[in-house]
Amino acid sequence: MPLGRWKKAAPLVENDEADAASRERWLEREAAGEPGSGPVTTRPVIRPRLVFHTQLAHGSATGRVEGFCNVRELYAKLGEAFGLHPSEIMFCTLNTHKVDMDKLLGGQIGLEDFIFAHIKGQRKEVEIYKSEDALGLTITDNGAGYAFIKRIKEGSLIDQIQMIKVGDLIESINGQSVISFRHFEVAKLLKGLVKGQLFTLRLVEPLKAFDMIGQRSRGGKSASGGQLGTGKGTLRLRAKGTATVEEVPSVFEEKAIEKVDDLLESYMGIRDTELATTMVDLGKNKKNPDEFAQAIDEELGDFAFPDEFVFDVWGAIGDAKAGR
Repeated sequence: MPLGRWKKAAPLVENDEADAASRERWLEREAAGEPGSGPVTTRPVIRPRLVFHTQLAHGSATGRVEGFCNVRELYAKLGEAFGLHPSEIMFCTLNTHKVDMDKLLGGQIGLEDFIFAHIKGQRKEVEIYKSEDALGLTITDNGAGYAFIKRIKEGSLIDQIQMIKVGDLIESINGQSVISFRHFEVAKLLKGLVKGQLFTLRLVEPLKAFDMIGQRSRGGKSASGGQLGTGKGTLRLRAKGTATVEEVPSVFEEKAIEKVDDLLESYMGIRDTELATTMVDLGKNKKNPDEFAQAIDEELGDFAFPDEFVFDVWGAIGDAKAGR
């Protein structure tokens, strides 16, 4: 089965049409023998566009997607490829059709990765008595408005409820819709529920292939290597601006990202490799914790991270840099 590959086509830039038109005009002039077309060495440079192969996780023909700069655009392209509305896509995994949170597509895709799109399946509503302060849930989001369950702690309150599974989209909490909420906002709502009272979760599980029915994974620790893919480079998706092709993170960066992701789960009940990557990028060249804290406040102020957490993140980056 072919994987994502380089294809000679229009580039992944904003002036695709202009470049393509320029090349066509040049080829027409060369074929007509017009002066000024120049020797072969002066042909316009044709930059490659990344093409990725994809399937629906529960089974489908193989499609292709290209020309996207962020997760929302990717979902729109996937919708076009499979005749779906983008809102039907819950999340994507790389190189596996299973609901494997270690293979979750985040903000980066390996250049040779195969994308599996998981779409909405059965809806369900669960009433839960909050007998403990901690539910045992780790929340993540797909970058396009859906928060879902990434991990269930073994032996926790939620672990005892068989209806709730890793990969379930959280649609509402006590009747309040959380669609378009970020994962940290959903985690905060769940953490704020009153102990000793009932609450209701409305969930949507991903549509599964026959060989996946009955599986229930608690979700493992999300290693950054699993998310960044298998290619020699990665396509970095950005919320704003153009996607860029970058080198695979160094050993130090991978270790730092994993440490920061662990801290996010410990402090906030979320895992987010892309957020962890951003924090490591902000901290790896800072000289002291004050500079780092200022950068975090400027770039990630919406998260309202406590000072203690920011200091621990600085320490984790320093430990990774020192090889600890």
